[in-house]
Amino acid sequence: MKRVQKRLLILCLMVFGALGLTACGSSDIPPNRVFKVDDLEGKVIGVQLGTTGDIYAGDYEAEDAEVKAQVERYNKGADAVSSLKQGKIDCVIIDEQPAKAFVRQNPELRILDEEFTLEEYAAVIAKENSDLLISVNRALDELRKDGTLKKIIDNYIPDEETGETVPFTYEQKVTEGEKLIMATNAQFPPYEFYQDGKIVGIDVEIGKAIADRVGKVLVIDDIEFDAIISSVSSGKADIGLAGFTVTDERKQQINFSDSYTTSKQVIIVRDDEAIKEANSFGTKLYNNFIKEGRWKFLAQGLLNTIIITVLAILIGVIMGFLMALVRVAHDKNGSCRILNFIVKLYVTIIRGTPMMIQLLIIYYVIFASVDISKLLVAIVAFGLNSSAYLCEVIRSGIMSIDEGQFEAAKSLGINYHVMMKSIILPQALKNVLPAIGNEFIALLKETSIAGYIGLQDLTRGGDIIRSLTYEPYLPLLTVAVVYLILVVLLTSLVSWLERRLKKNER
Repeated sequence: MKRVQKRLLILCLMVFGALGLTACGSSDIPPNRVFKVDDLEGKVIGVQLGTTGDIYAGDYEAEDAEVKAQVERYNKGADAVSSLKQGKIDCVIIDEQPAKAFVRQNPELRILDEEFTLEEYAAVIAKENSDLLISVNRALDELRKDGTLKKIIDNYIPDEETGETVPFTYEQKVTEGEKLIMATNAQFPPYEFYQDGKIVGIDVEIGKAIADRVGKVLVIDDIEFDAIISSVSSGKADIGLAGFTVTDERKQQINFSDSYTTSKQVIIVRDDEAIKEANSFGTKLYNNFIKEGRWKFLAQGLLNTIIITVLAILIGVIMGFLMALVRVAHDKNGSCRILNFIVKLYVTIIRGTPMMIQLLIIYYVIFASVDISKLLVAIVAFGLNSSAYLCEVIRSGIMSIDEGQFEAAKSLGINYHVMMKSIILPQALKNVLPAIGNEFIALLKETSIAGYIGLQDLTRGGDIIRSLTYEPYLPLLTVAVVYLILVVLLTSLVSWLERRLKKNER
């Protein structure tokens, strides 16, 4: 217990030190260098991966481009804005309404008067789902004619002359029956974002209205933006609504509905004349965790992370143990040749490919047509990955036992199964316990990629908070601290188990 307390004390000192460095961060941020579109030459442009801004900014990287610029791609628009504030990039190209939301939260930024380009927003639907495309277009036409579409948009986007919105909330009428799964990325205000723990926005209400008119219940699937088209194409979602701009490149992969609104891409830059407001640490704590109960994102994420880790390691240990026995049986007496070949192939494939790719393949390919819980998919994916590593860990532990013990057991007439169960495995597991503990810790941290399939783990919980507060440091540090505490506790547990096993040797 004293060792655990000592480690946690050191951890607290590290956290306070990190917070101190954050508070005293460098203010040496370069002045703005972009004042119009023509100034983009030679600059560093930030965009959100897979968005229209990414597509258009990519033209500046083409070999035959007359105007050259460097493009930095981020998974989230909020991350690009944070880099702009820190002076890591010169500007951000993004949709107008999200840009206005970013600037409202960050007075040290401003939007250039000159627009970058105009665009049309539409829903995305799988190419083979032509019936749904017809139904969605019919629904949009009805919403446009009866004024519902305009009311939804006017509720979120202020009038350019008066600067005021017209309050309106669309309530879905169909609450039972077949589901209409809508894939979105709830970090794109005012089209989709979190408010009071719920996903709201223009696209969400349009999705509800469309679902009503096709007689289905809307179910929202919050995933990464660049995974939405894949989700719709694979059948995981029926429709994608996330401020999608109609482009020729996207038309090759997906069908677009009729346009439901017009927007434009704008350029966000630093405002050298703006007065930067410094919030107190207490205010930042309130905004990030207390306001609207945002701590619940971390709590739910932590629960999912722990569930995935515990159940996945259980699958990994059981499968790894069985596969290790096959490998050892082959190495010792040449039996189980076919099974050994299958196990070796499996271990090679799993260890030779990234965990994130395995997770995406299992979700979007293997379970493409299966309505299955994302939590269960993550447990299976991480369990299968862990089993390959634990197979080799357990096998090495068994093979480390002196050959004389195998021979002595045989000379005494002890059969193979009893020998493994009563003599070899207890010693082997004792030898590989630290390695199994390390795999447990590694698996815990690897679960941070579960957000790629839209599962809210601890890391994604922090990302949601960052998308709401545009505060890059505190949510990230908090998530890091939680992971660190879990690792310290796991390390202490493994050390305690090692000490207990050593006592049994006396």
